[in-house]
Amino acid sequence: MKFETFSAGVWRQRYQYKSFEPVSVNHEWTWEDATINTLLESANRALGELNAFSLIVPDIDLFIQMHVVKEAQTSSRIEGTQTGIDEVLMPEEQIQPEKRDDWREVRNYIDAVNTAIAELDKLPLSNRLLKQTHEILMRGVRGEHKQPGEFRISQNWIGGSSLSDAVFIPPHPDGVPDLMGDLEAFWHNENIVVPHLIRLAISHYQFETVHPFLDGNGRIGRLLIPLYLVSHGLLAKPSLYLSDFFERNRASYYDALMRVRVSNDLIHWIRFFLNGLFETATKGRDVFRQILALRNKAEHAVLGLGKRAVNGRELLNLLYGNPVVSAADIEAGLSVSTPTANSLIRDFENLGLLVEITGQQRGRIYSFDPYLKLFLR
Repeated sequence: MKFETFSAGVWRQRYQYKSFEPVSVNHEWTWEDATINTLLESANRALGELNAFSLIVPDIDLFIQMHVVKEAQTSSRIEGTQTGIDEVLMPEEQIQPEKRDDWREVRNYIDAVNTAIAELDKLPLSNRLLKQTHEILMRGVRGEHKQPGEFRISQNWIGGSSLSDAVFIPPHPDGVPDLMGDLEAFWHNENIVVPHLIRLAISHYQFETVHPFLDGNGRIGRLLIPLYLVSHGLLAKPSLYLSDFFERNRASYYDALMRVRVSNDLIHWIRFFLNGLFETATKGRDVFRQILALRNKAEHAVLGLGKRAVNGRELLNLLYGNPVVSAADIEAGLSVSTPTANSLIRDFENLGLLVEITGQQRGRIYSFDPYLKLFLR
């Protein structure tokens, strides 16, 4: 199939509405547009540079955790949740009651990402994995009664209040199993010569078009991107997430997806997606550089604590994994006394490494501010 002559699918009349039935994607893909080759080269290079940091940075998993937290917070925000990145890292009892539903959705996303990545060690990227991940995502939150962990058996829609005023109506549920089976085969088809990043761009479009779940399709579709990259060895660690790019370019993102369905303009979508990969991978690489610079600066500052420097270095390592902590967290994490934990907190506040964020006299919470700011830019 050539991009330039691609036909995305057909609109089929149903009872009182028309659903969009996309064509299959598991076949050869070619194109004449030379811009795609240039974008593909740039995206691959940026992805390789990002991956290099994953391989050389000591204790990389400590820093990957914050990438996951940032992704969970951003991807959920696209769906309407209002949880700050510092709040994501707090225990539930510290969250205002009216914000706890949003907090649980973001925490579910973190659990879903971590579980899915761990499952890749024993399970290939598959519909089975996506269903398991979806079940975790929906656990105990809005959407928990909408067939968690199962492809839909009823019609859904995007935008509007009902089928009658929907912006887009995905395929009829009868076609979902075959379309998703075709998509899974596309991920692993070794008989076709299609670059991975092109497969990934097409896969994200197809997933969002099929909209196989009753709820949570946006988050699972965005999570599909790092799962694909890790499962096919393009990334050693799940260090790239496109939710931030999609959110900052939300109108363009939705427009690019709809242009494929309405105008068969797959080339525009591929360009948009590859640009997003390049920009996100480049930004991720720069964040790793900044993390290394901060680590060196922080460790040098902690050396000035004299005999408390040993505990200070241990606290630094704790903070990379848990950038929002209480004195009790430090006591437990470092196995130190309450006075020692409070003394370390004062030292780190004086060094500009910790900032109190609750304004309370009791049960104070502290943020590893210079580190969190790296993920807010």
